[in-house]
Amino acid sequence: MKILITGGAGFIGSHLTKSHLSKNDEVIVIDNFTTGNKKNLKSEINNKNLKIIEGDIVNFNFSELPSFDIIYDLASPASPRDFENLSIEILKTNSLGLINILDFFVKSGSKTLVFSSTSEVYGDPLEHPQKESYFGHVNPVGLRSCYDEGKRFAEALMMVYFRKYKKDIRIARIFNTYGPYMKKDDGRVVSNFVNQAINNQPLTIYGNGSQTRSLCYVSDMVEGLFSLATTNNLAGEIINIGNPNEKTILEIADIIKKLTQSQSKIVHKTIGQDDPKKRCPDISKAKNLLNWKPKINLEEGLIKTIEYFKNL
Repeated sequence: MKILITGGAGFIGSHLTKSHLSKNDEVIVIDNFTTGNKKNLKSEINNKNLKIIEGDIVNFNFSELPSFDIIYDLASPASPRDFENLSIEILKTNSLGLINILDFFVKSGSKTLVFSSTSEVYGDPLEHPQKESYFGHVNPVGLRSCYDEGKRFAEALMMVYFRKYKKDIRIARIFNTYGPYMKKDDGRVVSNFVNQAINNQPLTIYGNGSQTRSLCYVSDMVEGLFSLATTNNLAGEIINIGNPNEKTILEIADIIKKLTQSQSKIVHKTIGQDDPKKRCPDISKAKNLLNWKPKINLEEGLIKTIEYFKNL
């Protein structure tokens, strides 16, 4: 197959790129390396089936590219640090950038487009766990709104193009994901805790730690995205991909302390604006339509992640 992955040098994107290369697919990656990193693909750099193009989808000229079997759009900064530092870039990527991809997708005759949306479209949810039918509870002007509303607008764009052009468009709502190639300083709970723990620094918890997250190991996420892209008759579908094993932030901190044998103390700081109190996917749709569910348990995934950060 011919595959295009925008954001293909990022955290999830690089794993997805490697997965397709392992299947002997031809992969073109477009990445502006704002948050992605060429080092994530260094073991594949000489693979004849991989072409990496440095470019920003907001102003990229797609007209010279061929038609693709699958296009994955993962091109957006996506971590809490980015919401503060790259807010305008996030909004542009999920609007102007996506319009460029959609126009190319329609004109090029490419077969399937998978857009990486997010559980953040549910905001600070009042429904728990979150089903795809839930409209969300989002602050449209808060600190996180560039990402939450950027992705909500992007989903609206996807569905407008789907209804107008009858093309095979699919949306993945990605829940909290962790694993190798996460950035050390991205502000996510796992990377924060692991790096603090292995350096015996205090583990920083925002609020009292009772807020919950459901953590999906990156290899499971990649399998979910691949299943969404390749399963027949899913045009127009929106599907949650994540691990429904819900833990409090405090429980995650304790597990990481135990696995790293860290002497770190836990310190509490003021919680950020609109930080979700609960986050857990209902994955019934993924199980039924994709025959997918996560396989890697939390401790197993964290051991691999800890090993990765220790070797940086």
